[in-house]
Amino acid sequence: MFNKLILTAIFTFITVDVMAENNTSKIETTSTGNIKQQWLQQQALVTLKESANEASKARGNNKSGKTRQQIHELNLKDSTIQTSLKAGQPVKTKASNNFHHSFNIYNGYSQLIEDYDDDGFFQTFSVTFDADVFDMHNFDQATVYAELYLSKNGGDWIHYYTTDDFNIYGESEDDEYEVYTTLHQGYVPENYDVLIDLYEVGYHDIVATYSSDDTNELYALPLESSDYDPDYVEYHSESHGHGGSSSAIALLILLSFVVIRKSQNKTRSY
Repeated sequence: MFNKLILTAIFTFITVDVMAENNTSKIETTSTGNIKQQWLQQQALVTLKESANEASKARGNNKSGKTRQQIHELNLKDSTIQTSLKAGQPVKTKASNNFHHSFNIYNGYSQLIEDYDDDGFFQTFSVTFDADVFDMHNFDQATVYAELYLSKNGGDWIHYYTTDDFNIYGESEDDEYEVYTTLHQGYVPENYDVLIDLYEVGYHDIVATYSSDDTNELYALPLESSDYDPDYVEYHSESHGHGGSSSAIALLILLSFVVIRKSQNKTRSY
């Protein structure tokens, strides 16, 4: 009984320590994005692997792990700084620029790609979305970028990628944008939802949002970072102490089974 209590205490201590480490672990991801029609999946995955070995790009590097509210405040700050460089020009907002524009994300979906240990949780996945723009003057074109977030089991939206700037044209399906991502660290095996915020370049307000609230394609993705998804799993069988007696018992059971089978065969022959 005493030994059982000691083992329980040790297990509890280890569990708490692991949970504390997981809660404070740094979030690390690698993503790459492009217009969907400009590449194939295999090409995208090669680019993703190459990106993992390169230095982080300046844009989005300071946003990883931040909440959606923090990202919105950063974008507002960046917009203010950029505008202040243009003497005499006030900060532009969604209302002052987009009164004749209307933005929408028509659809979005995900693909689960790499799960090395076959536990049902994936370290590499993609998100594809189709953003549209409408203009009352029939000039349906805009330059935009998107912020992508993950939420674990309905928790905070945590930023994982900022796309490059890209152009969208009216309701065209040819400008679908696709982002491939590998989670490296900080994501325990769980179900994660995806949210996409669309921004028009030069203006800090969100012009369109699409998330797991709009489609099940972005809901409850079974994901984990690569530190939970090893390339291979080794199984070792070792005997220590009384392992020999256990093996002997197993051998005796096997021999007894063989003897019984032979006896049954003899009986049938008679």
